[in-house]
Amino acid sequence: MHSLTRISRILERSIPELSLADFRVLSAVAEGEARASRLAQRLALGKPAISSTVDSLVRRGLLRREAHDTDQRAVDLVLTAAGDAARTAAENELAVVVTALAAGTDDPHAVLAALAALGDEIERRQASFAAARQTFDAVTDSTVAATEAAR
Repeated sequence: MHSLTRISRILERSIPELSLADFRVLSAVAEGEARASRLAQRLALGKPAISSTVDSLVRRGLLRREAHDTDQRAVDLVLTAAGDAARTAAENELAVVVTALAAGTDDPHAVLAALAALGDEIERRQASFAAARQTFDAVTDSTVAATEAAR
């Protein structure tokens, strides 16, 4: 566990222009996640933390908010050219750091493969949690609607 904490600090320091939270949000938006509420679920962060991070990225010109095409109440997050450049530079720097750390181990390829497998499992787990949350929200919404209709 201490190794994960230490690598987190090393990675954070390797990209001084972005926090790891900034990088995670920019990466998720680059992968097509356009809504802050979905970002919060996907990244397992609270809505206040996402709002604060998104506000900071918008102020810095790395993200922009746009009206949703079909839902007037919704706002989509869009990566700007500067945001994409910052994300790409950070990703490249993080890869260099992780590769250098792995190179110092007895089996660098196994370490990198294990990290990739861990990343895949984290994505599966987050998708499972998000699906369960959506099911819970749908059941709650229908129960509330039924209760209100019965009144």
